[in-house]
Amino acid sequence: MTAVSIYDPFADVFPTLFKGIFDERSAPAGQRRVAGFAVDIHEDEKSYQLVANLPGLSKDQIHVEIDGNQVTISAETRFESDSKPAADAKTGARVLRSERYAGAYARGFSLPSEIDESQSSAKYDNGVLTLNLPKKVQVSAKRLTVA
Repeated sequence: MTAVSIYDPFADVFPTLFKGIFDERSAPAGQRRVAGFAVDIHEDEKSYQLVANLPGLSKDQIHVEIDGNQVTISAETRFESDSKPAADAKTGARVLRSERYAGAYARGFSLPSEIDESQSSAKYDNGVLTLNLPKKVQVSAKRLTVA
């Protein structure tokens, strides 16, 4: 297989000139890309610990699926708004602009060993999801004596 590279003649000349101009903050609200989320995975001899940063969500918006050695984390957030500026209920101030995003995203991981789903646990606190994923005990093949 041959590697293909694309030459960009402007990369060396203007490396940072337009950086950040056309990112997701400049896109119209309905066209923004929902970014992924940061994840750390640690392993010891008995389990995996997965820590994901999911700020601004409630635990009801987060879903975790385990299938063998596959772990999938998905989240969905919705924003429903009225297009007319309204008054803030707490202060009485008129709201001129209110920005929120809506979207769904998911990340999947293949771990080296199968996971014991029955012993796995999940905790969500202050925007951080922590999964404790014990490794499934491997049963070695048993040799039978033929009588």
